[in-house]
Amino acid sequence: MINVTSREIPAVEDRFGRLVCARLDDTTSALPYDISERLRASRERALSQRKLAPQIRPAVAMNSNGGSATLTLGDGEQSPLGWLASLVPLLLLLVGLLMIQWVQDDNRASELADVDTALLTDDLPTAAYTDPGFLEFLKTNRESTQ
Repeated sequence: MINVTSREIPAVEDRFGRLVCARLDDTTSALPYDISERLRASRERALSQRKLAPQIRPAVAMNSNGGSATLTLGDGEQSPLGWLASLVPLLLLLVGLLMIQWVQDDNRASELADVDTALLTDDLPTAAYTDPGFLEFLKTNRESTQ
């Protein structure tokens, strides 16, 4: 039994076809003229009606080069739909980054509002406002009250 990979199948088929063609060519020299002419006419008619088989391409191909690998769609030709589909992860990443920025801005505004509220409602000396640990004091105070 011969093991053949999918890449070698066309080459094996071509080799088999050439062997059959050579064998038939060797035996046609002994045929009478009228039979060989009918065979020639039939061959020409069959070739004119032949339909070409569609090329089958893989939907996804994996290319490896040394220590890196890339995943491509088909054989490098990308349809507009495939191009659009490749933009979806980029758009999702952009939306995620914008959401992270929005949440961080919201948290920072909330912290500043807490500081302002504490400043406006508390009777503290002026030196407390400039103390670097004042914000930390407010955070621990807020966490202990909740």
